[in-house]
Amino acid sequence: MLPGGSTQAAETAAEQNRSAMTQIQPNPQTRAASAPEQQAQVAAGPTTGPLTPEELQLGARNHSMPLEALRRDITPPGLHYVLTHFDIPDIDSASWHLRIGGAVERALELSMAALRKDPAITVPVTLECAGNGRSLLKPRPLSQPWIMEGVGTANWTGVPLAYLLGKAGILPHAVEVVFTGADAGIQGGVTQRYARSLPVREAMRADVVLAYKMNGSELPPQHGYPLRLVVPGWYGMASVKWLESIEVVTAPFAGYQQQVAYRYQQSGDDDGTPVSRIRVRSLMVPPGIPDFFTRKRVLPPGPVMLQGRAWSGHAAVTAVEVGIDGQWLPAQLEEPAGGFAWRKWTLPWVADPGEHELACRATDASGASQPLEQNWNYQGLGNNMVQRVSVTVE
Repeated sequence: MLPGGSTQAAETAAEQNRSAMTQIQPNPQTRAASAPEQQAQVAAGPTTGPLTPEELQLGARNHSMPLEALRRDITPPGLHYVLTHFDIPDIDSASWHLRIGGAVERALELSMAALRKDPAITVPVTLECAGNGRSLLKPRPLSQPWIMEGVGTANWTGVPLAYLLGKAGILPHAVEVVFTGADAGIQGGVTQRYARSLPVREAMRADVVLAYKMNGSELPPQHGYPLRLVVPGWYGMASVKWLESIEVVTAPFAGYQQQVAYRYQQSGDDDGTPVSRIRVRSLMVPPGIPDFFTRKRVLPPGPVMLQGRAWSGHAAVTAVEVGIDGQWLPAQLEEPAGGFAWRKWTLPWVADPGEHELACRATDASGASQPLEQNWNYQGLGNNMVQRVSVTVE
């Protein structure tokens, strides 16, 4: 028996909520086709050729974080990575509402003014695109051609998702929570609004936030204004931007971004396994100064402080090793700003004249370490192999 009424009444209300949620999504997903079926509609498979015009176009629309921004604990919005699947919606926050429904005791419709009256939290979170490192894979999967800079750390302020789901009252047979954004487009031949789901247990975590501020200011348009989801520890595809609706469902969500995209596959015929939490990674601020075209580094001989950041969505980072011409040395770790924010590391180095290769490798509390070689998969996801930086000391 549910509080406030009979089980039958609650089920009837839940069915009405599901119907209402269907009506507010004008671009519903098509039938749940398998990954191989819809993968055939995607661009050609992995290639060893040069970057295509389509990849260059994606690379121009989306942008990575300059590696020198690793010096900062918190990434300014303009330096934080951005991945936008479709177009950035033009949303008037005065008329915008968030709808919560589905398998809940009571449907909610909230204005931004109402949301701002609810209790708020601020969570420092490192977000990383699941495709970070894709362009380094051989052969190269065709999509956004990230190198290694698809990352950033921000302070996200908003209402805990669990607080609002508690207000709505999740029914006992619910299994997932579906988040739908205002951004619409076509991918894999499917017209859709960008939508992803989380298991109920993940959605009810205390640190999952519906954010309306980034680093203390209003969300910029490219980061999800007026409201976005932020899921600490998960790759960025889970943190749906331009959020319009939340639907609690009683069966696994079969949308394109869940069942076709963001899956670890070994071939186009493989249904694969879903991408979720961020694999352990570290990055280094390249020392010295760059050549404009090649970005190769040049620095004078003598002492230099190597530094960078390390993070993981599975467990706390416990160690970072720095490789100098193949010799690995332990770096010093500083405390992170939060459980899912990156940790700064440093290592003093006395640079001798000549050519050198630097690298960094993180390990987390689960025992996972970054691989030295590529972690290849068909969609180019979760490639957390070590960064290598060539430097000339002269």
